[in-house]
Amino acid sequence: MKVLTAPTMQALDHRAINEYGISGCELMENAGRSCAELIISDIPAHGNTHTVILAGKGNNGGDGYVIARHLLQHGWQVLVIVLANREEITGDALSMLARLPDDVLSFCPGEGDLIRKHRNELQRAPLLVDALLGTGLKNDLQGVYREAVTLMNAAPGKVVAVDIPSGVHGTTGNILGEAVQADLTVSFACAKLGHVLYPGALQTGRLVITDIGIPPQLLAEAEGYEYLDEDCAACLLPPRVPQAHKGTFGHCLIVAGSTGKSGAAALAANSAVRAGAGLVTLACPAALNPVLEIKTTEAMTVPVADTGNGYLGSTALPQIIHLLEGKSAVAVGPGIDRQADTVSLVQRLVETVTQPLVIDADGLNAVSDDCTVLHRKKSAAVVLTPHPGEMARLLGTTRSTAPDERIATARQFAVSHGVYLVLKGARTVIAAPDGNVAINGSGNPGMASGGMGDVLTGVITALLGQGLPPWQACQLGVFAHGLAGDLVAAHKGEIGMNASDVIEMLPYSFSRLLHRRTFNDTTTTTPEK
Repeated sequence: MKVLTAPTMQALDHRAINEYGISGCELMENAGRSCAELIISDIPAHGNTHTVILAGKGNNGGDGYVIARHLLQHGWQVLVIVLANREEITGDALSMLARLPDDVLSFCPGEGDLIRKHRNELQRAPLLVDALLGTGLKNDLQGVYREAVTLMNAAPGKVVAVDIPSGVHGTTGNILGEAVQADLTVSFACAKLGHVLYPGALQTGRLVITDIGIPPQLLAEAEGYEYLDEDCAACLLPPRVPQAHKGTFGHCLIVAGSTGKSGAAALAANSAVRAGAGLVTLACPAALNPVLEIKTTEAMTVPVADTGNGYLGSTALPQIIHLLEGKSAVAVGPGIDRQADTVSLVQRLVETVTQPLVIDADGLNAVSDDCTVLHRKKSAAVVLTPHPGEMARLLGTTRSTAPDERIATARQFAVSHGVYLVLKGARTVIAAPDGNVAINGSGNPGMASGGMGDVLTGVITALLGQGLPPWQACQLGVFAHGLAGDLVAAHKGEIGMNASDVIEMLPYSFSRLLHRRTFNDTTTTTPEK
């Protein structure tokens, strides 16, 4: 699903009006009518169709006036509370206001007017419509608008937000003082970043996108981001051919582990197996091999010369280079530690490996000591998978990237260093060297526990090893990993979920996506790109 920034959507509206001759009134009519149709079809009336619409003085309020007219035409009882004087309404919104009967309108421009006039209606109405403010909001809510949001959130009725819940920043998802908590948000033409980024995503409720007549070619041309949902991820998963064998699905090499961190190495190897790799070899410090042979039944282990105390160093480089022969993808970093000689080994591998290469955990910390090593890489597909702390170290700062800076930070780093960057967290951001950005829609708070990143490393490595292009492998790997966590949460709950639980659910995650792809193919529906 394509998502846009608020300014990009506003520019599309202007282009539709100025270049294609579509009037603002026509767009407003389409928007309001589509909202009204969804309300009528989706919101159970149970014999009580009384609806309160709270409208601002701008175009979002104009959408609300159209909704009111269509609900009235279907026999609904409607009260439209306008948070302005009639004289303040202008343009297309005024045209729509003029088409409403005066007896359904109440003008409440001042703070306190709502409480004094309509507290009881707000408490009794089974449905409230938020048509206060759209995606152009930039400053914290104040005065009567903030009062209206507070009253709506305190009311027991269901809330439908028009375009975006009032108080949510359309691009960052930040809450501007206070925001409407919607049960359903009806947005127009495309989703906005504020709908899918936290904390705005929590205010949005169920999101429905409706067509209001923006020309498809304008939408296709608009710069946006890919929001990964099940339909999108399913299209990234290739079906398996019946005559396949284990060689068909690649041989992955994972360089990982150190004293006290053998679990990270095992999680990465086992997740690569569960993500469909034909063969997996784990190169680990010789001292840890007996333990890792037990922890990795399906993966092969190779004891590599260590420094004598369970850490890999430069003495291991010749053996690892030999192990690269015949491998289709490589991962380095899970549990590898930060010994000085280990840092040197990781940097030499970045300069040596020609296969697709995934760098995680202490591998990232080794790179952060000298990020110029990324410009000496031999691989055409290097994937970095930092969490916020590791990202800060890669950037040479102690401050974690602010939530509303994550997209720009990931894109800038990926482009400037020629890598694929997976910036982990709630709504993981995936950035490509060409500037493309995707935002992940799967996963849950139960995945905030140790080892989840090691599992993700194994999944992405396995997909690269199976021959998926790196951009495709990163998107699919991140979504399938999060979906596996969602399946665990549905079965066991979020509390106490561990990385091994997610590994066990990976086949079910891919099976669900493959089923979704098959269904989409047979119904000839394709998710929006």
